[in-house]
Amino acid sequence: MSNLVSPSELQQSIYRGDRVAVLASLWAPGEGEAYNQFTSLHIPTAQFADAAHSFVGLPGSKVGRNPLVNPERLQESCEEWGLRPDWQIVVYDEGRGLFSARAWWTLRWAGFKNVRMLDGGLANWRRQGFNTLTGPGNLGLATEIEIVPGSMPTATIEDVKAHDGLLIDSRTANRFAGRREHLDLKAGHIPGAVNLPERLFHNLDQTIKSDDEILDILDAAGITQDNVQDAIIYSGSGNHSALTIGILENLGFTGLRHFVGGWSQWSANPDNPIERGDRTHV
Repeated sequence: MSNLVSPSELQQSIYRGDRVAVLASLWAPGEGEAYNQFTSLHIPTAQFADAAHSFVGLPGSKVGRNPLVNPERLQESCEEWGLRPDWQIVVYDEGRGLFSARAWWTLRWAGFKNVRMLDGGLANWRRQGFNTLTGPGNLGLATEIEIVPGSMPTATIEDVKAHDGLLIDSRTANRFAGRREHLDLKAGHIPGAVNLPERLFHNLDQTIKSDDEILDILDAAGITQDNVQDAIIYSGSGNHSALTIGILENLGFTGLRHFVGGWSQWSANPDNPIERGDRTHV
């Protein structure tokens, strides 16, 4: 089963009354702004999921800008949404895919197996002409669910330091090369990493490219089933890398370990070495 679902597939599933939980994973600066976005416009049957609260932990120099969420907090959120292990879960964001990917990866990490991202998000849903609603959205049904943290492979900063295999940085080329850095303390990348910008996988409308196009991108980067088996992937703070993991998993590239703290965690320690310059091939 694909990690992506098209607007038409989701619309048909909602219309049939399938057992599907729809979560709007939204993230916006300002108190209550993400919820205001949701109440202004959302997909029918959707529930609001505050990505900054439910899918990330407290930031810090030792853990990065968007570290792993506290399992107890995620447990509470899953109970509020009424998630069930035998239901399909579809997550979406405004369209870029980063916050739906963070939700997708975190829910998979928590043990949910049937989680999919809406390709192109709310923007694509609207382009297809499907109905939207305003207001507070659906209420979750009472559930007794117990999440299973650690159900997706992760890597700690110590794992990264000891790693001698493939290390993938999914940030933009300018951030990887150290030409530009507007989010973290230093510019550059972790020594030995190869750059595979997540943006390469998108069409102009922010939907995901075809499998053949993505395989061509991976081939150009020298990334194969053989060298990706024990690979570690990171981004600035776990969002771009989460989407890359979801895309690669669709093609059978499984087992990617996620360094969630990413460059934000690595660059916060002045003792950690950095590299600058381009490296786009293994």
